[in-house]
Amino acid sequence: MNNQRVIIKLGTSTLTAGSKNISLPHLLELVKEVARLHNQGYEILLISSGAIAAGREALNHPAFEKHVPAKQMLAAVGQSRLMEIYNKLFQMYGVTVGQVLLTRDDLLSRRRYLNARNTLEALLAYSVIPIINENDTIATEEIRFGDNDALSALVANLVEADMLIMLTDQDGLYTGDPRSDKTARLVNEISTPDIPEELLKAARGSISGLGTGGMETKLQAADLARRSGATVVITNGARPDQLPLIVAGEPIGTRFLPIITTLESRKRYMLANAQASGGILQVDQGALQALRRGGSLLPVGVKAVSGNFERGDIVQIKTLKGKAIALGIVNYGAHDLQLIEGQKSDQIEALLGYTYGDEVVHHNNMMLLN
Repeated sequence: MNNQRVIIKLGTSTLTAGSKNISLPHLLELVKEVARLHNQGYEILLISSGAIAAGREALNHPAFEKHVPAKQMLAAVGQSRLMEIYNKLFQMYGVTVGQVLLTRDDLLSRRRYLNARNTLEALLAYSVIPIINENDTIATEEIRFGDNDALSALVANLVEADMLIMLTDQDGLYTGDPRSDKTARLVNEISTPDIPEELLKAARGSISGLGTGGMETKLQAADLARRSGATVVITNGARPDQLPLIVAGEPIGTRFLPIITTLESRKRYMLANAQASGGILQVDQGALQALRRGGSLLPVGVKAVSGNFERGDIVQIKTLKGKAIALGIVNYGAHDLQLIEGQKSDQIEALLGYTYGDEVVHHNNMMLLN
């Protein structure tokens, strides 16, 4: 299963092992497991909470009121500290990591969405593990994800992840609250299109109280991620040596099976938004043959551009006779494409002053029509 794309979400209670401080021994064990998967060829992305907890620890746990500026200050102090810890631990296993900070606005704006996706894809292409967190230092209530559970699901959609593993302070989803209900049992798998209502009602907040997301937010995130094609596993982050077993399919925690494949999710998105921009690219016979062989669309094959679309919009790709052959997410806006159409890819930077890559539409962002 090499090259499987896996997102691992680490909650605050997992990073601290239930204490007030970042647990370096526990984090080292997690890093060792992640590095092992990475070195086996898996594409790993980490969604990591813990910046505010690290900030509190650095300032010796000051007694702040729970207002936004104080949290943002703690995040500013803690985020660099947390990344320093990750850098040192991953370097022990010869793995390079990179920091990516996001807000909800970054994934709602077409341009920022595509920029975020391209940045993450570039990091993975160079075997760098992205460590992603909400940009708490600038995020206000209007642009917050709310918690990193929601962020993990949206990133799973952004990069079309195969699996999302959510490490928390519970063994998974139970039929009741295991702290008070002795008959509560662990739910091993959910394969129905909708999560049963009785399980939603049974979801409770986190045991530690250190994080912002309880089991209910994890269920909401799991449901969103599985609807974009990812398998989701919720499990206890305190259990050692479980990540390789989870990706191998072992029954650990609660596993949510995907509703559709990542490919089907992408097709649905393209079909739903195909008419929005009105963009049309007409291509020559050489480009048509390349697309049918699974290639990308290069500027040299584009012979006509119409519509007022922007980078990141979905456009129709047609033959010179007007027959629709594909849909795709375009890397350049209409104005830029009119300047580079018919040109070789190595001329893009000279003509525009910058480049977003050789492809007008990458084959990973294209759907051929029957």
